[in-house]
This record gives sequence, structure tokens and C-alpha cells, in this order.
Amino acid sequence: MSNALCYITFIWREHMRNLKNILLTTVLASMLAVFTTSANAKCKARLGDFDWSSANIHTAITTFILEKGYGCEVSVTKGSTTPIMAAHYDGQLDVITEVWYDNIIGNYKPHEEAGTIIHMGTNTPDSQQAFYVDKATADKYNLKSVEDMKDPKIAALFKDPEDPSKGRMTSCISGWTCYTVNLVKQKEYGLDKYYTNFDPGSGGALDAAIAGAFAKKKPIFTYYWAPTGLMGKVDLVRLTEPKFNQKCWDDMSVVVEDIKANGPDAYKPSCACEYRDMALTKSVLATWAKSHPKENEFIGKYTIPTAVVNKMLAFYEDESGGDMEATAIEFLKSETMWKDWVPADVAKKVSAAL
Repeated sequence: MSNALCYITFIWREHMRNLKNILLTTVLASMLAVFTTSANAKCKARLGDFDWSSANIHTAITTFILEKGYGCEVSVTKGSTTPIMAAHYDGQLDVITEVWYDNIIGNYKPHEEAGTIIHMGTNTPDSQQAFYVDKATADKYNLKSVEDMKDPKIAALFKDPEDPSKGRMTSCISGWTCYTVNLVKQKEYGLDKYYTNFDPGSGGALDAAIAGAFAKKKPIFTYYWAPTGLMGKVDLVRLTEPKFNQKCWDDMSVVVEDIKANGPDAYKPSCACEYRDMALTKSVLATWAKSHPKENEFIGKYTIPTAVVNKMLAFYEDESGGDMEATAIEFLKSETMWKDWVPADVAKKVSAAL
């Protein structure tokens, strides 16, 4: 064989060897990519979030742990109670990290009983909802109960700029179930003759209305709740109402749901009582729980004391600049309770991501 032919043969063999290596590398890379995609796609979580701060914090903490600890692909949809819970019932959202169960029991329970969603236990052990008046006004006029508010002279203290013939009760957001609950309560208590059920437009606007009234030393009559960061900054007096009664609440809830579905004209006289101080809870789709047993176990164990939630809310409002992820990271750095929610290897991954 000539030298030229030997050289050509050598070049051809090297070319084929390189081509084989390239093909092998390509195949291995493709297999690895498929494996990696499958591994990452193994956990997907669609979280429902609301337009108030405590829910945002729980969603942010849960998202961080699912992403960094479990390698999940997480998406978050934010909105008011009615559309978010409707999407959850419809199977479009997998996890809700903060559920005000008593407020929505009329709609929630049928899906729970049907086995399509699972009530996952306590998120925050203690919460309150009520009607409040600023302490200065309450003390000056001896306002202690909702009955004390039924006086034209008292109502005039809280004059509604948009309807000066009545006082203003700053209420929930119209997309929150409590807005309609408050509407029914006003009618049952006879407060609707004296006050509007004012929708402030957002949770932030509600906070601003309360904080603004205190800053200007003006009277305010409002619905509010805890846990919140604002509760530690203003002095509100809780007005007494008829004691919580389950049958009364259930009867009222039927009317509330009817109004939500068909408008205010659907109101029928029923009953009203105070909100029950309750534990906030969590909810997941049954199908998600079945396909994500490890992640679902974490959701089940997730619970934060009310005092710690208030602490995180204060950090969010005063130090984080309104950054929910920064607030979640602050919680994960400053608290250790979350390590009891997850296996050691997951906790290690989360800690490394901090």
C-alpha cells in the first residue's frame, strides 16, 4: 500500500472514530437532557395566593421550599378569594397555603366531601375577624358593641364622603367572602340604615385607610382581622356582637353564597353572629396529593405560630421593602421550625440556597 493510500486510510478511520464519538456524545447528552427534564418535571405545583399579606408570606415560604428543597417547578396565581378558590375547586390550582375555612365552608365542604380536595390542617393556630372602632372614639363615646353604633349622631362621626347621609364602615374587598358576610351582618344588625359597606378596593387600601385615620386622628369604623402587622401599630377596640353560633352561621352562609351568586337582591332575612376566632388552614387537590406524596407531607406539617406570623408581617412591611421572597428568606434564616417539616436532605438543600 502506498504512503498516500495509508495516509488516506488513517484519516478515514480517524474521521469515523470521531464521528462515532460525536454521535455517542450526542446520544448521551440527549438521554441526560431527557432524564433531567423528567426529573425536574417530576414535581410541579400550582399555588393559589391571595391579595393580603399573611397569605403572601405563606405562599412565598412554601414556594422557596418546594423549589429549592424538592426541585419543583412552581407557578403562583394571585387573586381574591372567590376566583382563586373557584380555580382550586375546578382543579386548576394544586395548593392553597392559607384558607379561612369558616368564611367559605358553604362552597368548600361539598368538594371536600366529594374527595376532590383535602383539608390539610392548621396553617396558623389563631386568627380573629371583627368590627372595630379606633380606641379614642370608642372611649369618648363609650362604644362597646354593634348596638352602640345604631345612633345617627354616632354614624355622623364616620361620615361617608361618597354618601354623606350615612356613616362609612370600611369593609372587606368585594372579591373576599367577608365583604358579603359584612353586608348580611349589617342588614341583620340594622346597621345598614346608618352605614355603607365600603369596599376599599384592596388589602393595601384597607390598611392605608386605617393607618391614615390614626395618623390624622380621625374616627374610623372598620372590619379588620389578625394576624397582621398593622394590628401591632394601631389601637382598635373590638365591638361585641351576638356570640358565635354554628347554626346561625350556617344559615347566614347560605344567604351569603346566594348573594355572591345572584347579587344583593338575593338577600333574605336569616341570622348573624360574630366571626369565630379560628385556625387558618391549608388545602390541596387530592390528585396532586396522590402524585406528590413527599411534597404533600411537607404541606401537612407546615404550621407557624401566630406570633411568628405577626413578626414576619412586621418585617415585610417595615424592613423588606415589600419583598415577599426576602421575607421568606428571613423566616428560613431566623427560624428553625421549618426543618421539622421536611426530611434532612431537603432541609440541607434549602439551607444551601439561602
